[in-house]
Amino acid sequence: MSNTYTQIHIHAVFAVKNRVGIIHKEWKDELYKYITGIIQKNDHKMLIINGVEDHVHLFFGMRPTQTLSDLMQDVKANSSKWINERGFVKDRFEWQSGYGAFSYSKSQIPAVIKYIENQETHHAKQTFIEEYKDLLDQFEVDYDERYIFKPLE
Repeated sequence: MSNTYTQIHIHAVFAVKNRVGIIHKEWKDELYKYITGIIQKNDHKMLIINGVEDHVHLFFGMRPTQTLSDLMQDVKANSSKWINERGFVKDRFEWQSGYGAFSYSKSQIPAVIKYIENQETHHAKQTFIEEYKDLLDQFEVDYDERYIFKPLE
């Protein structure tokens, strides 16, 4: 797209289905590299990826050549297929439906990167649901409690 200039930075968050903590340290770096490859294949720029056992945070520069929903569908579908093909989990791996996505200005990039880098420390103090609701509230996103990522009951 000639003469199209953008600066779009997206922080996306999504969880393992039923928030089961099955992303293991032994293969999470491989998963992150695979997801980074999907982002790059779609001509976007990964700034950082990290998470814990039950969810992942992506922060990337997004080009306006694709919708965010199409990109997230690609990331989640292909990464789950990749995990299942490698037999990293005993049962079938799935991401929970939906995701959160939040935009940041260029000046906020260092703070968001630091936040995502420190996920393990952060989650020693706060649960994923608390973190997710804080993001939704901070960005003034209306949400229905019935559709917030939930664990098995």
